[in-house]
Amino acid sequence: MLNKLMDPGHVLCKNDILWVLDYIKQKVAEEDPALLSLHQPRLLQNFQYFAEVAMLMLHKGYPYGHEQEQIKSLLREACYGLDNIEDLPTK
Repeated sequence: MLNKLMDPGHVLCKNDILWVLDYIKQKVAEEDPALLSLHQPRLLQNFQYFAEVAMLMLHKGYPYGHEQEQIKSLLREACYGLDNIEDLPTK
């Protein structure tokens, strides 16, 4: 699912973004081993990106145009360490 959402040709909708945020939340709640293996500074970075996406959604709502790539970049960073996120397509 993450591969599809991060595809450069895919236009994110609000539900896509919320799905990714919920996915991350579930992985944290489950204490996913992939997250537990990350160093604390990287975990803090993941949280920073997660929070940034959440705040953008609260204040701006649906991302348009260039904001799509910004959101995808932030989501990629928030998911770092999960599901081979490093292999997800970029621009």
